[in-house]
Amino acid sequence: MALLEVDNLTVSFDTPDGVVHAVNGLAFELEPGETLGLVGESGSGKTQTALAIMGLLAENGRAGGSVMFRGQELLGMSPSELSRVRGSKISMIFQDPISSLNPYMSIGDQLIEVLVYHRNLKRRAARERAVEMLRLVQINDPEQRMRQFPHELSGGMCQRVMIAMGLLCQPDLLIADEPTTALDVTVQSQINTLMGELSTKSSTAILLITHDLGVVAGLCDRVLVIYAGTEMESAGVHELFADPQHPYTKGLLDSVPRLDRDQSGILQAIPGSPPNLLEVPQGCPFRDRCPYAWDKCRTMPELREIGEGRFKRCHLDSLPPGKESG
Repeated sequence: MALLEVDNLTVSFDTPDGVVHAVNGLAFELEPGETLGLVGESGSGKTQTALAIMGLLAENGRAGGSVMFRGQELLGMSPSELSRVRGSKISMIFQDPISSLNPYMSIGDQLIEVLVYHRNLKRRAARERAVEMLRLVQINDPEQRMRQFPHELSGGMCQRVMIAMGLLCQPDLLIADEPTTALDVTVQSQINTLMGELSTKSSTAILLITHDLGVVAGLCDRVLVIYAGTEMESAGVHELFADPQHPYTKGLLDSVPRLDRDQSGILQAIPGSPPNLLEVPQGCPFRDRCPYAWDKCRTMPELREIGEGRFKRCHLDSLPPGKESG
């Protein structure tokens, strides 16, 4: 049995303009110690997938399908049941650290509270553990930072505090939503290394949500590419980067600046914009932006297996050679 089993996950939001369908029938599994990269453009449903797993959707949001964690269904759990799972067995590093920290509590009190509540540590032991974790995420003078409040720290420093908080209890599953966006390149590398070590040493599974395909290449075992809340392609990280099989995946990879080819100062880009999720077009949601679209794309392609552990949702058997996206 997998650690996390997501099946036919849907997420929708009631708005004054109608129902927004943010996630549409997503399915994937995570094994202990495995890192899965969830990639796609902004608005593709990555963060809402994570929030649905955590039971943290906005009040106007609804989740359907199934999210099984260690054989236990998370969707429909009471808030008290979920609170026993969140923080101790499942942790999440949020994209916006400033709004995720309590402005009325010191950094130290927030970190200590996690360990006292979820690990039943005495405050002194919890404090020592918190200081150690702040040091691991490259925060200078952690004893002083423990006494400070979130508004006294920079955005990058608050992000490191959130990362420390997510790693404190050595969870079974860590959901990381753009965890290093606000950090400089050197610290990004250190944090990614830290998460990789956590996964290796303690068998923590990681669901990594990111726009940075370089991070995916260095940290992930598998990649799930989604567009308009729908799975487009999934594969092992090496197979996907070496031989993308979906036009959207190819477009994302072509958009990444590379040193091994002449760009002439011009970056590739996927033409057009993602669809309005209030009115997702019939058929393949990527149809209007796809350089290979044809009449059959007006019907939704099935998600089909194209190799061991490889899946894609596309009517084309293979991509035509020599044609760049954008």
